[in-house]
Amino acid sequence: MFRYLTAGESHGPQLTAIVEGIPSGLKLTENDISADLLRRQGGYGRGGRMKIETDRVSIRSGVRWGETLGSPITLVVENTDWVNWEERMSVSAEHRDDSIRVTRARPGHADLPGAMKYAHNDVRNILERSSARETAVRVAVGAVAKAYLARFGIAVTGCVVELGGVKAERPELSVKALQDAIASSPVYTYDAKAELEMIEAIDRAKAAGDTLGGVVEVRVTGMPVGLGSHVQWDRRLDARLAAAVMSIQAFKGVEIGAGFETARLPGSQVHDEIYFDEQRVARGEKTGFYRTTNRAGGLEGGITNGEEIVVYGAMKPIPTLYTPLKSVDILTKEPFEATVERSDCCAVPAASVVAEAVVAVEIANAFMEKFGGDSVAETARNYSSYIEYLREF
Repeated sequence: MFRYLTAGESHGPQLTAIVEGIPSGLKLTENDISADLLRRQGGYGRGGRMKIETDRVSIRSGVRWGETLGSPITLVVENTDWVNWEERMSVSAEHRDDSIRVTRARPGHADLPGAMKYAHNDVRNILERSSARETAVRVAVGAVAKAYLARFGIAVTGCVVELGGVKAERPELSVKALQDAIASSPVYTYDAKAELEMIEAIDRAKAAGDTLGGVVEVRVTGMPVGLGSHVQWDRRLDARLAAAVMSIQAFKGVEIGAGFETARLPGSQVHDEIYFDEQRVARGEKTGFYRTTNRAGGLEGGITNGEEIVVYGAMKPIPTLYTPLKSVDILTKEPFEATVERSDCCAVPAASVVAEAVVAVEIANAFMEKFGGDSVAETARNYSSYIEYLREF
């Protein structure tokens, strides 16, 4: 099983993740992981924090000489800004200073419900951990998962398909061409016309002191049939993917395949018809069964059907506005206009990288459940045997 835990605060010394389940023999470098951290920090519309931090990962355990050992992997992303917060975020009681308490809860954040739940009279005790800064180390974990999946020909690609009401039109491109187009776009999309309109929308929102949300898409290609299961609710892969995407800060909705549109159409326009061509196997495909449409988004009954997995996530506009919203002080109960921590005008491009990471983790976990193996070589043998079975089915 692929599992992980993260720890750390936004202005603490570091963010840490412990990753368990990666078998031995997987080639893994800090540079591979840090490349995704750089992507997360990019994207048009980011704010002041990105000018302070230059994220890189440090692998502290579980890898030797460029290959995983099969033991837990420790990933660390240091916070450059920690030097300015050593006393304000100190673990030592001697540095306590109640005069710097944050008591003004910001609308749209975890500030007020978190303070009430954990009995804090300083909102900073909530906002430090609930901050999207935590996603930096989750992206690092996702990069490990992607390296594992790539070993078996599976690619995970995230991008922006809608931003501020501007929708992108998807071109017919290979996975590599699609990834290149996204990498060259300031807003991580594949539609050059929509890209310009998205940038203009961000500029207008920034000038107005407002923020924008959008929709990200994650596609997983090279999938075999049979990951996930229908036999229990918590083994359904579509449910696990939905939970993973909804765990990202500021995400409020998930669709798989045609999603909510399927509720508006008759069944004849929703379900993907099944075909068989024995020549597909001769051409190197994993199975002779195929579909000409993919409204199901690669999942039927909680199980992968061999088609491309397609997941969408809806991100709300960031709630920290430079045109502040009204709120109430949690101690005095006096009304005020919400304070501004450093904020982005739009973080949807960065969110597509986070969505890519969390989807990769769930796919890697389902892959490990199916094929096991304490070493990558053992997993490869199991996988190869299964593919031969599929080709003969």
